[in-house]
Parts: sequence; C-alpha cells; structure tokens
Amino acid sequence: MTNPTKVRMSPQHLRADEDTYRALKGIPHYQPYKDDYSFPAVSAAYDKLNAAHEAELHARNTHAATRDALIAAQHEFHELILGVKSQVKAIYGPDSDELAALGLKKKSERKGRGKASRQAADKSADGTSA
Repeated sequence: MTNPTKVRMSPQHLRADEDTYRALKGIPHYQPYKDDYSFPAVSAAYDKLNAAHEAELHARNTHAATRDALIAAQHEFHELILGVKSQVKAIYGPDSDELAALGLKKKSERKGRGKASRQAADKSADGTSA
C-alpha cells in the first residue's frame, strides 16, 4: 500500500489549508496548548511550503529548457549528418565504398525495376492492354 505522505495533496486541500493559515493570522491572541501548533511554527511550515513550490517551479523550468536544448542539438546533429552524406556522395560518387561505409547503398546495389514491369507500366499509361 502506498504511503499517503508521498502522494501530492489536492489543490483544494492546499487552498483550504492556506485559507486557514490566513485566517489564523487574524486571531490576535492565539495561544495553543502545544508549541508545535504555535503561529511561528505554522508560519515557518508555510514558508517552507512556498520555498518548495518555488524550487519545483525552477526545476521544471530548468528541465524544460534542458529538454529544448537537447532537441535542438539532436536536430543540428542530424542536419550535419545529412550534409556529410551528401558531401561523401558528391566527393566519392554514388557507387563508392565510402558511401557504403556510411550505411548507404551503392548505386550498383540498388534493385532496378525489371523490363517487364516498365513495359507494363508504359502500356497501362497508354491505355492499351496486353
């Protein structure tokens, strides 16, 4: 079973707690029986909560910026690799071993369309049938 202190509280509960804290500020002579519930203790916990919210916000913004930088770097690298492939093809030719070393197929290794399929395609374009 999950630990209830590890699950986020609902926004409604947080809002209600903050409203209670604000109302407590308006009670001038509040003196609890236990010091754990004194206004300074509650106020310190409220400040800690706000600091944690702020830290989470900064972490989310940092994460989003880091993710965007990663995506931009991926696209930049991909564009460079495409350029490298184009340059290798231009320098060494479409049937070179260097092109194959980059993982591309040589022109001679490409499967050409057979004569029969070309003739059938030409006849169907003319509207004649065999």
